Amino acid sequence: MFVAAGVVLCARAQSPIVDLGYAQYQGTVSPANISHFLGIRYAAAPLGLSILEGDFRFRAPQPPTNATASINGVDANGLTPTNPLETRAAAEVVISTEDCLFFNVYYPSDTAGTPVEDLPVLLWIHGGGYVAGRASLYDGEDDIYQSNRGIVVIIQYRLGVFGFLPGAEVKKNGALNAGRDPSVDQDFALRCINKYIAKFGGGPARVTIWGESAGAGSVLQHIVANNGKTQPQLFRGAITSSTFLSSQYEYNDRIPELLYGEVVVCTSATDAFSCLQTVNATVLETANTQITISGFYGTYLFVDGFFITQRPTVSLLQGAVNGVSSSTRTSFVNQSTGDTANATQYALDLFPSFGPVQADKVGSLYAGLGTQLFQENAIIGESTLICPTYYLLRAFHGRAFKVGDPELHGFAEFAIPPGLHSCDVPYYFPSTATPLFQNTSFINAFAQSSTSFGISLNPNVKIDPTTITPPWKEWEVGHTEMLFNETAAGRRLVEPLQTSDALLERCQCVSSIHPCAVARF
Repeated sequence: MFVAAGVVLCARAQSPIVDLGYAQYQGTVSPANISHFLGIRYAAAPLGLSILEGDFRFRAPQPPTNATASINGVDANGLTPTNPLETRAAAEVVISTEDCLFFNVYYPSDTAGTPVEDLPVLLWIHGGGYVAGRASLYDGEDDIYQSNRGIVVIIQYRLGVFGFLPGAEVKKNGALNAGRDPSVDQDFALRCINKYIAKFGGGPARVTIWGESAGAGSVLQHIVANNGKTQPQLFRGAITSSTFLSSQYEYNDRIPELLYGEVVVCTSATDAFSCLQTVNATVLETANTQITISGFYGTYLFVDGFFITQRPTVSLLQGAVNGVSSSTRTSFVNQSTGDTANATQYALDLFPSFGPVQADKVGSLYAGLGTQLFQENAIIGESTLICPTYYLLRAFHGRAFKVGDPELHGFAEFAIPPGLHSCDVPYYFPSTATPLFQNTSFINAFAQSSTSFGISLNPNVKIDPTTITPPWKEWEVGHTEMLFNETAAGRRLVEPLQTSDALLERCQCVSSIHPCAVARF
């Protein structure tokens, strides 16, 4: 692992304090001289009326209330009354709470925690299908080691029914897609970070947002938000790892209303929404779990709100995007169903708004690709994770680089076996899991492709000039991608390749079969 130059591993840690106006936060300094500020509240607790005066459940986040005393990032047990996030040392402790609107900040410092000024910022949005995940799974030190300089911010947001409860009643009484829309959680966090990151040494104009899976889908939504005219500009660059673009509908379409009806805990109440506002959070959590489990295999609860004004692919086609550059990476099928797999029927099930004609077209499009099960893998993998990457690449017109990602059906460029969804994450967050391919030069090359982009918006401007990644062309120059692989002999393989024309044609065809029926496009 590449370690920042000049790191003093035996430094005496101090306790830096940052004043955000509404609260003072006390951080810690690691033995590697990296300051940690864990559990910074960016919004008031989004709790129901029965729990807290304010009635904030299902509503847009509100500014935090002023704290009267300095807030410690952690206590001896890794927790504070105002911080449900755990320390890395207590990572086995999982705190599940509705009060979750916090972010973590990591920055290189001296022994007293003093930050360097105007550093680039990598802001990580976790994945988990919009129903799972948390900031404390990720240690920002991992990326600082691979960047030699720079700040890492990791945010979390409301999930499942707490963040994405759909339907007309929610629009009338609450905030659609609390977890993602501008003026709600993620956008609220980005604006808070834009306002205060300089206090941690970060440059507000030097932020790159980065996410994996649902986090990458969130990045895409921020790219096309407000027709690409978000003010102020909240980020200059974007990285998506496995761009999960799930189905999006108008708030009152059939599917969202059915999902709202599935939250059956208040069916007998005169005012169902008011009941949902006050019901115990564990009851909602149980309902959320049941909805997630009973959904079509590989799909997750998610609806459109009010700041995505048109289909994301239309915005990308128009180049209506926020940010200036992009770096993109690209089994959600039950693999035990091989004997009964049918690509045409699968398309009909995956896209609820399809009719038989559209499903037949999808079936015909994938008919030549191996077994029926392989075709099902390709349909969901390409429509949900791979094709959105190419829509992004086209939108940035020569300002984007294509990195590889794992996908089940084998069309990926990050191809370390077994090549499953999210297998790339340990290579840039090794604290989450041990990378399967233990080759230091390979790990450094892959991880630094992201951190180099975050610092300079160009992976060719290397952090460590000795990394093995060859010269890297923008994607529009010959549709060039970078392959990260391991050979049969166990040797590293990092080399450029060209995007398959057949894959690009399938992406184009699927998005045009029935634009109104395929809600995700």
